[in-house]
Amino acid sequence: MAKLRRETHLAYSEAASLRLRAAWLYYNQGLTQKDVADRLGISRSTVIRMLDEALKRSEVQIWISEGIDDCVELAVKLERQFGLDEAIVVPAPRDTSAEAIASAVGLALGQFLTEVVSDNATIGVGWGRTMTASLAGFRPPRRENCKVVSLLGGIVAVHQTNPIDYTWRLASQLGAECYMFLAPLLVDSVATKRALIEQCGLKAIYDLADNLDLAIVSCGDIGPHSTSLSEGFISKQELDDLIAAGCVCDTMFNFLDAEGRSVQHPINERVMSVDLDTLKKAKHIVLSSGGAHRAEAIRATIKRIGCNTLITDEGAARELLRLSAS
Repeated sequence: MAKLRRETHLAYSEAASLRLRAAWLYYNQGLTQKDVADRLGISRSTVIRMLDEALKRSEVQIWISEGIDDCVELAVKLERQFGLDEAIVVPAPRDTSAEAIASAVGLALGQFLTEVVSDNATIGVGWGRTMTASLAGFRPPRRENCKVVSLLGGIVAVHQTNPIDYTWRLASQLGAECYMFLAPLLVDSVATKRALIEQCGLKAIYDLADNLDLAIVSCGDIGPHSTSLSEGFISKQELDDLIAAGCVCDTMFNFLDAEGRSVQHPINERVMSVDLDTLKKAKHIVLSSGGAHRAEAIRATIKRIGCNTLITDEGAARELLRLSAS
């Protein structure tokens, strides 16, 4: 797959800037469409088109914020620091809750995928709040001969996110073939894991994952507010044990230390997911996660599997750069 960079930052900034300025004047300052047109020196019909496009892209929800120039500057610095093809940094939402950050970053992910998914692509997907939020901004044309492959197992009691639901909805919007990872997220033993892969039809998932055009993943931090704990995937004791083993990151329910290495804990042997060393062979890897508290997890994930496109928010971007400088 060719490099999935849409435009240069300069072109993106100029295109977005005028549209965002129009949206800001209209929605936040209450100017009429004619007043906006006069202020910006463009026609009223152009203003109408820009406002319509901003709504379709959900940009009025994410991007109407001061500091867009700062976001572009942060993106360029991240690209240089981590050797990325592209970084996309969204303004930090006023509401700093995990849900609000996931919504903002997820919408940017959906917009990115709308533009870059091509015909004949095999797409591997993880799951999480950010991934689910991307569906709100994902409006692709129908694609030919695409496959969407779930990269990890599911859960019995669904609270906020369900990997099977995300995979199915993404595939449906693309008109793609859908390959479900029909297994529990966590099994009781390595023997059970091996049997499910070899005897219960999951080998097809692993074969497809070995040659992905595009891998879309997120990552979570490890701490008292981590998704793994709050969703009941692990116990408080398991969380404490993981932290004691040096864990800072949950990437597709693989628990990693600050250098991206799998920590020594039995849970890493029993997770039903495509191996991260397989995932790193994907032609293009998109990592999408936000919040300053997840910067260490983002960095660990990049160290383990690499990253071509990083989609994050200001808070995480600044903390990533601080960590890299320390």
